[in-house]
Amino acid sequence: MTATPFHGSDLEKIEQLYGIPKEKITGFGSNVNPLGLSPRLKEYLAARLDVLSSYPDREYTGLRRAIAAYTKADEAHVLCGNGSTELISACIRALSPERALLISPSYSEYERELRLVGCIPDYFTLLEENDFRPDTAGLIRRLEETPSFRMLILCNPNNPTSGALTVSELRKLLSFCQEAGIHVMVDETYAEFAPDVDAISAIPLTKEFSCLIVLRGISKFWAAPGLRLGYAVTSDEALRGDILSRKDPWTVSSLADLAGQFLFSDHIYYRRNPDADLLRAAAHPAGPLRPCRQNLSLLCQFHPLPDPEKRGFRTYPVRGCHTAGNDDPGLFRFPRPG
Repeated sequence: MTATPFHGSDLEKIEQLYGIPKEKITGFGSNVNPLGLSPRLKEYLAARLDVLSSYPDREYTGLRRAIAAYTKADEAHVLCGNGSTELISACIRALSPERALLISPSYSEYERELRLVGCIPDYFTLLEENDFRPDTAGLIRRLEETPSFRMLILCNPNNPTSGALTVSELRKLLSFCQEAGIHVMVDETYAEFAPDVDAISAIPLTKEFSCLIVLRGISKFWAAPGLRLGYAVTSDEALRGDILSRKDPWTVSSLADLAGQFLFSDHIYYRRNPDADLLRAAAHPAGPLRPCRQNLSLLCQFHPLPDPEKRGFRTYPVRGCHTAGNDDPGLFRFPRPG
């Protein structure tokens, strides 16, 4: 039977294909924080639903200020979007590189957006014997070998392997790219799951390197994918202007605008950790997990499953790695139990 591709969060599609009521599905195909939405956010928004009767601030002044305070970025360097997906697309369309380098395996949307602007991407393959960890020196050598590269895209921590470059490694890589005229897009969708966000986040480096743009969103850690709110940070004024000139107005709703301003000051939620014991118990039937060096919570990771009958679709939907750029049928993406 030919496999039908669909997003890991699409429980309706699983229900349709496999005849399992979605209410009985424990989904492990999407890496959303199992703590769920902040209870304080629910109360806050419930009392302010009249905001839906108003257009959001076109400049998102309050939201950008809240993001800047949360990330310690320059407010003028912050862009808001309808999820990080809109900003990935907007950034790639603005740069329209002829040649770009991607990590493999990684998030498949980067490749899709590059191909839409006529770019055929090259790949830097992460090796299993190195625990799929990125290699800064190797990346620089690969970029040197192909002077025509004009864009490098990193997911840091990487989805689905969870390996992450440190700030010092990122600085070395960015120093090379700045001189070589290569733009670097760093997707930090999973950064808040890291034990020490400051040790891996590239946001402070945006003040030092104009070739850098960093993306984040509220879908995963903040467990709010339905709100569709993402943001980008870059000191490249020309790139910001180009992105804004291509974006439609009001792509972030008034409700998401309000929610973001609240979330980024919700320190109680930020300090909580997902229930590791719950996830370990749920993961147990599928077999042993490959440990990830970064010890990140909830990132999907490689999971060898030699027996197809143990893939667990009827109890725990998991995702293969083919959409992330790896064709090994024995490797699966599975949320880390903590």
